[in-house]
Amino acid sequence: MPKQKTHSGAKKRFKVTGSGKVMKQQAGMRHNLEVKSGQRKRRLNADQVLAPQDAKVIKRLLGKAGR
Repeated sequence: MPKQKTHSGAKKRFKVTGSGKVMKQQAGMRHNLEVKSGQRKRRLNADQVLAPQDAKVIKRLLGKAGR
């Protein structure tokens, strides 16, 4: 039987922690950075935990649904 392939787009954008949470990078750090305050840039630079409803979908794409 063929193996399940990992979704290439998802593996570049999300990572699963040891406890099973799905982390993502906050949007808004790609351009117009000189307009944004340092406090805002620090906040945007931190990883965020994905909502449980979204995490379920992403785990399936990453092939970690059974864990």
